[in-house]
Amino acid sequence: MSNDDLTHENFDFRGFDVPDLKAVTLASSSDGDQSKQPKTKHEDASKNRKHGKKKSKSDARSKKRAGAGKTSESFDDYEDYEEREAVSKADKKVSKDRPGLFAPMTLREVTVRNRIWLPPMCTYSSFARDGRPTPFHYQHYVSRAFGGFGMVIVESTAVAPEGRITPCDLGLWEDGQIDAWRWIVDGIREAGAVPAIQLNHAGRKASTGCFAVGYDGQSVPEGAGGWPTMAPSEIAFGGLRTPRALSVDEIHGLVGAFAAAAGRAVAAGFQAIQIHAAHGYLISQFLDPLSNERDDEYGGDLTGRSRFLVEVVDAVRGAVPEGVPVLVRISATDWAAGGWDLDQTIALSKVLKEHGVDVMDVSTGGIMSGVSIPVKPNYQVPFSEQVKAKADIPVTAVGLITKPKQAAKILAHGEADAVEIGRAALRDPYWPLRAANKLGIPSTEIPYAPQYVAGAY
Repeated sequence: MSNDDLTHENFDFRGFDVPDLKAVTLASSSDGDQSKQPKTKHEDASKNRKHGKKKSKSDARSKKRAGAGKTSESFDDYEDYEEREAVSKADKKVSKDRPGLFAPMTLREVTVRNRIWLPPMCTYSSFARDGRPTPFHYQHYVSRAFGGFGMVIVESTAVAPEGRITPCDLGLWEDGQIDAWRWIVDGIREAGAVPAIQLNHAGRKASTGCFAVGYDGQSVPEGAGGWPTMAPSEIAFGGLRTPRALSVDEIHGLVGAFAAAAGRAVAAGFQAIQIHAAHGYLISQFLDPLSNERDDEYGGDLTGRSRFLVEVVDAVRGAVPEGVPVLVRISATDWAAGGWDLDQTIALSKVLKEHGVDVMDVSTGGIMSGVSIPVKPNYQVPFSEQVKAKADIPVTAVGLITKPKQAAKILAHGEADAVEIGRAALRDPYWPLRAANKLGIPSTEIPYAPQYVAGAY
């Protein structure tokens, strides 16, 4: 498997065991009792067939899509996704009222022009190490906005200097960084897309190397610009340096740091805020019992381990105008026995909805090194489908979604409310325009900038 297959958005699979994927199952529930999983409508349909009801092609396809509902289902049903036959007549009847890729989506007071979004993908390109974006970031993000993406979510942006993943990460930890963002935000909006930003603290995965610094996959020495790290507990990630455990007062300070960064983002013109609670970074470290061994109010049961995130959400929600959507990126499972899983994700998503979260951006993995990650097309879509159905909250799907028909089917099947195109967007900034043409959408209905109409497909 090439390095291209092992890197995905702002999560890096290098150093993980990526198996042959022939019998990889969804993560089990936290207590290991798979029998407690609630039945889905697909399972009910299967039960009816046992009593003599005719099995249709639509039933068969529905059963395939129910993999996330039964934790022992394998991912074999998602093999060769693009080679499946066209959506059946029954599926078309079910999906006719569902929005397509180019249908607008309104979140609070913000309307996104379509359901194709650019996910946050780290570029490690703040070479002055001051957290400020550069002309590279302008070109990178504004070109994708001109390319037709509905929402452009800027990469992991640190709420504190010690919260950067690498020394070259972007930041919004001080007011002096606001002005450096405005021209990029204005460019995204002028191109017709909604500018959003992901706020993050890397915790024990901070101060690591990158192409611009060296020390790839290692902790950067303090003499080379690195710094001590912090986490819920003194547990290291892989071979990285051991972090110190945060005090309760420090946790409260970080809640304030997220809120202050959100306020700065709005001041810079961003129209949506995403809180990064996935991929093994600080908030994710609090959520997962494998990295959180605290015995105070920020540890223990699900309520305790979720407390930091809920407080961050409340603080961010209070720091931005009511009309600004708040999104949360979550790892639906960390693919490790005894760790964070789908059941906990669904329970947490219900709570976050009550606290004003508008969209769950459903990803997976990142808390442990050496675990098996089933990297393949659509491998994370079953999780978004389950969060959407059981938490009753809008979701985005991500994970090797590269083909227009593949993306369209995800929405048609009701598995997500929007799709995020990651690595394919790195190869092709105009992916949505090309996708529209592939799907037979008239050029007059495609989000071309006036300057590019002459070159329409």
